[in-house]
This record gives sequence, structure tokens and C-alpha cells, in this order.
Amino acid sequence: MKRRQLLTAVGASTAAAAIAKPAIAQSMPTIKWRLTASWPKSLDTIFGACETISKYVSQATDGKFQIQTFAAGEIVPALQVLDAVQNGTVEMGHTANYYYIGKDPTWALFCATPFGLNARQQNAWFYDGEGTKLIDDFGKKFNVHCLTAGNTGCQMGGWFNKELKEPADLAGLKMRIGGWAGQTLQKLGVVPQQIAGGDIYPALEKGTIDATEWVGPYDDEKLGFYKVVKFYYYLGWWEGGTTLHLMINLAKWNELPKSYQAIVTTAAGFANVEMQARYDARNPEALKRLVAAGTQLRAFSQSIMEACLKASIEVNTETSATNADYKKVWDSIQAFRNDEYLWWQVAEYSYDTFMIRTRTRT
Repeated sequence: MKRRQLLTAVGASTAAAAIAKPAIAQSMPTIKWRLTASWPKSLDTIFGACETISKYVSQATDGKFQIQTFAAGEIVPALQVLDAVQNGTVEMGHTANYYYIGKDPTWALFCATPFGLNARQQNAWFYDGEGTKLIDDFGKKFNVHCLTAGNTGCQMGGWFNKELKEPADLAGLKMRIGGWAGQTLQKLGVVPQQIAGGDIYPALEKGTIDATEWVGPYDDEKLGFYKVVKFYYYLGWWEGGTTLHLMINLAKWNELPKSYQAIVTTAAGFANVEMQARYDARNPEALKRLVAAGTQLRAFSQSIMEACLKASIEVNTETSATNADYKKVWDSIQAFRNDEYLWWQVAEYSYDTFMIRTRTRT
């Protein structure tokens, strides 16, 4: 190559680099966000989802997009994550949407609702059904964008200071219970209390509450409930699956480059799968330890289950009659759930029940 041609080529290359560098810098800006959670750091399953999201967003952007995670109470109380994200105190939060039924009960339907979807069905509804569109439309009213970012799977029915045999045994119980299930139990005489995870043990120990539910054996063991009360009930009919969300300030979300939006969405999706895997893997051994420590495992009686179902139907009917958003979302869930259980009856349920009966022989 002649000297003039070489200089021309080098010049063109330099010019191209000068053009490319600002474009790359513009597409990968340096951003620092804060994430506030509804959970204490001691719960490595559920708070761990926040750390997972932060880690993968940072790695995927070569450290350009940093998300600093904060446990409940470090910036705002556990049950004020939506407010903090809405008003821009923080850019994002990790929470259970049913904490915000005081603003609108429709929030509960995107998290967990009595006799609703199980965990896999929730994922199907969000990822391939109407769930994402519905929460996107609803979230705009609150200036938030929500991404599925965790699921606990089916939860336990909770810890009680006495045995329960009939629906009447529920009357007068002061129970910590999150979300919309409190409305159902209230019809059976329960006095529901919404208390953050880190505050449950002292309330139970002091007798401020008679019963509590949280998630399941692994978390419940960490929180120490078995040290105060002994009766541990299943199943958690109010949370057949509990979807947790990454809430993001809508204006801040819209400012992100599309590549960053894709990275955050992907990280949240991985956290969604990882959390349920952790619970599924860790709950069995934790349950064995709890029983060995003297926990009395009990199933809700058929009469209690039927009474709760009846009360839940009443709550959904009453709320749908006065709240158009609630009706729209609940109708979608109900139709989706009924179709899903056609398939479950044929394959999933049939397989699981056979394997449970024969697990000692395989």
C-alpha cells in the first residue's frame, strides 16, 4: 500500500472510531440506581432476588449500570415500597403487590389471591397470557412499571397458637396475614393484621397476634416462629403461587436505553426462576427440621377449606361489582385458571399424585 493510501486508510479508521465511541458511550451510559426491598437481608431466598438482579445487570453492562440494594427499613419501611418508587425516592423496589390493597385491591391479583393460580400458572399467565398487558396498563395509573421477579410457590397455611378443627375456631383470632386473604378470613371472624416480615416474631412472642403466615418452612424456620407457637397448618389456599415484582418508576424506566431495559427484564426473569428453585430445594429439609423440633404439622379440615372458599367467592363478587379494574383482571385469572386445570388434571396432577403414592418404591 502506498504511503498516501495508508494515511488515508488510517485517517478514515480514526474518524470512524471518533464517531463510534460517542455512539457506544451514549448507548451504555453510566447509571446508578437504588432498589428498596420489602424484606430483611436475613431472608436469602427472597432478598436474594434483589442481589441477583443487581449482580447480573452490572455484569451485563460491564459495571456501567449499578443497582444498590437496600433491605426493608434502610430507606423506607417494608410496606412503603410502592410509594417510594412512585414519588422517585428510589428508582426501583422489590415487593409483593398485595401489600398495596389499600390503594386498590386490584394490586393483589397480580401477586396472590385466594384460590387463584399456582406458581407455574402465574408464570404462564404473565409470560404468555394477559398478565403482563394487564399489569402494564394498571401500573401506569401509579407511575410504575412492573416485572415479574420471584415466586415462592405454594405457601403454608401458617402458625397458630391452638388447634383448628371447624370454621368457628377461627373466630376472634388476631392473625398476621398479607394481602387480600385477610378480607376472606375477616368474613370468618379473623382479625387480619398486615405486619412486615421482620416485625412478625416479636408480635407473636408478645401475644399481639395469635397466628401468622409468611412463606414456608425455609423462611419460617429462619424467622423463628416455631419457638413461639407449635401448630403449623397447610395448605396456604390464599397463596397457591406468589409472584413478586420489580417495581420501577415509570419515567425512569422510559429514560433507559432499550438495551438496558432488555437487561433488567432478563435479570428479573432469571430471579423469578431462581427464587422458586431455591424454595423448592430448601423447603423439604427445613420442614423435617421443624417437625423434629416439635412442630405439630396439621392440615386445614375440609369444613374450614369449604368455608374459606365460600367467603372468597363472596369477596370476589362484591369487589368486582364496585371495581372495574378488579373485575377485568379477576375475570382473566378465573378463565385462565379453569383452562389450566383441565391440563393439570390430565397430566401434571395425575403424574404428581402417582409419584407421591409410589415415591418409596422408585
